[in-house]
Amino acid sequence: MITVDTIKAAVREAQEAAYEAADNYFKTRLGGVDQYACGFAWVNIYKHEGKAIKGSTKIGRAMKAAGIRQNYTKAFQIWNPSGYGCQNVDTLEAGARAAADVFKKYGFEAYAGSRLD
Repeated sequence: MITVDTIKAAVREAQEAAYEAADNYFKTRLGGVDQYACGFAWVNIYKHEGKAIKGSTKIGRAMKAAGIRQNYTKAFQIWNPSGYGCQNVDTLEAGARAAADVFKKYGFEAYAGSRLD
């Protein structure tokens, strides 16, 4: 069963993986220089073990208690999960993809998203 503590642990693990992936991308692909396209990235979480997550359900309330907010489409969303301090959209998206992979490991249906600024 998923609890608030389990979700908080998943969020911490996802943020750590996201930061590591973003840092690796930034240093290896961009040579440590914040350059090219600027933008934003996030991870959306839609389902757990095949079931939609509604804000009024136990798991939805646990997600909210863990600090994950719902966006306008009612998906649970973490904005810039890496927390990486750059504007390059590819770097931030690498982090968001890593975060989504961690949530998938916990049985969630999660996807990275991004947009140019």
